[in-house]
Amino acid sequence: MQDDRLTPRKRPRQRRSRQTVDAILDAAARVFSQRGYAGGTTNHIAAAAGVSVGSLYDYFPNKDAILVALVERQLATMVDRVQDHLRSARESAGSLEGLLRRFVVAMLSVHETQPDLYHAVSAEAPHPPELHACVLQMEESLAHALEVLLLESDEVALADSDTAAHLVVQTSEALTHRFVHQGIHDVTRERFIDEAVRLLHAYLTAPPLTEASVT
Repeated sequence: MQDDRLTPRKRPRQRRSRQTVDAILDAAARVFSQRGYAGGTTNHIAAAAGVSVGSLYDYFPNKDAILVALVERQLATMVDRVQDHLRSARESAGSLEGLLRRFVVAMLSVHETQPDLYHAVSAEAPHPPELHACVLQMEESLAHALEVLLLESDEVALADSDTAAHLVVQTSEALTHRFVHQGIHDVTRERFIDEAVRLLHAYLTAPPLTEASVT
């Protein structure tokens, strides 16, 4: 059941209302990046957006609702950006390695955009079911787009393309998040991309396991 405390009070329909909501979300991104989630308040957000606190509350009942709307917008942007890379890969009709490289670079660039905000959201902010639902929807969208390309590749050895696409998305997300926000040894960005692509390529092209091979 949807939590009304995390639901916008009203959806912007007119251009001016949409501009106000966008200004609030843009301001929230700046405030959370600069102050962290705990340190950012609705007063800070309203001031940064150039609106009154009352106007902010016309659209959002609290800071958590702003967070959910902000994450929804950020993830939608992320999906669009990664899917643009996948469309380019499909149009170029390149190798599986080239496809995976585009995918890893796209995921990496998303995490490199506003890293302070991403840290505040992932490490400091509460994670209600609504946020998990946003993440799952993002993963589903990317996995579906990636699966289409995997099915067109003669190099992919796995029979279950749906599972493979989901694992590639989730593995890439976890690895790029760790690399950008915590680092991995002294690995450079270029080395990270190469190694991530090699890992994913080996998984997708490996012959299926047999019972004898795992005993």
